[in-house]
Amino acid sequence: MNARHILQMTLVLCLLTAMLFSGCETVREAGTKIAKDAGVISADEAESINRGAQAVEKTWQDLTPEQEYYIGRAVAAQVLQTYPPLDRPQANAYLNLLGQSLAIFSERPETFGGYHFLLLDSDEINAFAAPGGLILVTRGMLRCCENEDELAAVLAHEICHVEKKHGLSSIKQGRLTEAFTIIAAESAKQLGSEELASLTQEFEASVGDVVMTLTTSGYSRKQESSADAAAVKLLRRAGYPETAMITMLDRMDERLTDAGGLGFAKTHPSARSRADALRTTITGAVSAPDAVRQQRFSAVIKPIVTGQ
Repeated sequence: MNARHILQMTLVLCLLTAMLFSGCETVREAGTKIAKDAGVISADEAESINRGAQAVEKTWQDLTPEQEYYIGRAVAAQVLQTYPPLDRPQANAYLNLLGQSLAIFSERPETFGGYHFLLLDSDEINAFAAPGGLILVTRGMLRCCENEDELAAVLAHEICHVEKKHGLSSIKQGRLTEAFTIIAAESAKQLGSEELASLTQEFEASVGDVVMTLTTSGYSRKQESSADAAAVKLLRRAGYPETAMITMLDRMDERLTDAGGLGFAKTHPSARSRADALRTTITGAVSAPDAVRQQRFSAVIKPIVTGQ
């Protein structure tokens, strides 16, 4: 790398650092103008720096509801590549009716694209809450629910992830990676450096790593606890027994043990630890399921659980 390339790269870093810490667009523009006027960089190179810096600035802004919705669709689309939808129209209609009824009682009853619920054709015990309100539930998760109250507990937990925008925090990290990918791409294109071209490839690979993290690492223990606590309040407001959270988690713990910890266990804290934490705040006795709820649950969900 010659002295000019080193000077150019140093200028890029200095300009980006100034922009990040000042938050002022004029700092960046003034810096690139000075460098361009001094003949250190060309007009095209100055434009590339500004484009890259704008991408970084965007990562620090709150996403709009529309952006959240479209990001959520992209996340859900990737999940569906691994977990195909379950072709049970009546069951999906029931799931959506139950989910929509619960969402009304959340602290975020509306999203840009609305809440949507879909069953997945997988025996893994898992559920996914994509940003914006796209909630996916596996057939394996249904088998952890013996009544509508417990299924409501599953959906309430996922709704509260959307309510608190837990998924969005992970997406923002991905957007930051993408922003630096743009910076690297622009720099490599304009400066023609082999080192920068290699750096571009590394950044592009890191974008794939972020997507993988979203589907394998899951939410933090703190976020799961927060969603559990919010779900209990949601169930109470919607008229469902809070104890359904505990009975559902207890059964999930048993089934995860039998399944060798697949699915849910890869992306969540243990079901047992979550149930134990809820026992310190939920003191009511477990009640028998409401007869009407049990009837409609059995009519639609039981055939899926038993493989009919």
